Amino acid sequence: MFQLISQARVFSPEDIGIKDILIADEKIAAIEEPGKIKIEGLELKRIDGSGLIVLPGFIDPHVHILGGGGEGGPATRAPEIRVEDCALAGVTTVIGCLGTDSITRHLSSLLAKARALEIEGLSAWIYAGAYNLPTPTITGSVRSDLVLIDKVIGAGEIALSDHRSSQPTYEQFLELVAECRVGGMLGGKAGIAHFHLGDGKRGLEYLFRMVKETEIPATQVIPTHTSRNQRLFEQALEWLKIGGFIDLTTGPEPVDKGEISVRDGLKLIKEAHLSLNQVTVSSDSNGSLPVFNEKGELMGLTVANQRDFLKTFQHIWRENILTRQETIQVFSTNAANFYKLPGKGKVQAGFEADLLAINESAELQYVFSRGKALLEKGQLKIKGTFSLT
Repeated sequence: MFQLISQARVFSPEDIGIKDILIADEKIAAIEEPGKIKIEGLELKRIDGSGLIVLPGFIDPHVHILGGGGEGGPATRAPEIRVEDCALAGVTTVIGCLGTDSITRHLSSLLAKARALEIEGLSAWIYAGAYNLPTPTITGSVRSDLVLIDKVIGAGEIALSDHRSSQPTYEQFLELVAECRVGGMLGGKAGIAHFHLGDGKRGLEYLFRMVKETEIPATQVIPTHTSRNQRLFEQALEWLKIGGFIDLTTGPEPVDKGEISVRDGLKLIKEAHLSLNQVTVSSDSNGSLPVFNEKGELMGLTVANQRDFLKTFQHIWRENILTRQETIQVFSTNAANFYKLPGKGKVQAGFEADLLAINESAELQYVFSRGKALLEKGQLKIKGTFSLT
């Protein structure tokens, strides 16, 4: 099956102008000047891209694909994500994780869910582990999970500086990161250690200490939720200065008191002349958003979703907080590079056909995932296996 998107402005993420894009099965076969691609004698679906902007599909590197939560008991376990939710948010690639609950949620189920999402049309990987250290694995160790299981590309989300964490020692933290590094090397993967950061006073202490005291590079780890308060965000800026990567979490706006929105966080990073290439954005989708009082008692709970991921992108795009290239990088290209996701994060011949077509207001018109249309002319074209609608 061949598909031709004609006369679209393409950001790869850099602006390469008005182009025609030929999709052959799951891949981008060619990107050429308008009218240069000729297909004769074969079935070809033509899509008029006039007035549209084509960019790489979004990569969401922190998603509770099985559902997260549970901090308020069994009834507060969040639901699994649906392929429709991802398609409507322009997300074509996810990295799935467990969270607080590694008792009623299991890594084998997480792996099965990732494979199910791939069958339904997305690309999906997972992290070994959960909040606690020592952390759960499938094969007995993080290292062997990375080497033996194709979908495992790191460990996470491991909780630090949070009352729900297992209060790991520095030595436990360092052992996990070392396992990720060697397992990644042996498995030909990034082997990233992905850390949840809470409101605790220690913040990124372990990460800075690792860089100072060991040979492990800053790029082996990434902290997420780094804009949840001013003090942690200031530490995150220092982490960027020494070459580390950070992840910012989208969510409903206005943000809670003391929290920094993704929009403001990105603006502050750019104003500080720090590298936006070291920043990723994720949704924490289908994870819980619990509210605790000063005593650590649960006061309320909602669920994160990918609608806020798309809304955040749209706000940044419309308000010109970043350049268009920079915006695409933090929502797609940077994650593809950091996690070493093959064929992802660019509109380029030979890459997988994960493509979004948007209008000037950043409203989704088309979503392609590995060449399959998930959204056409703003209308959902797929349904999950057990969709009721």
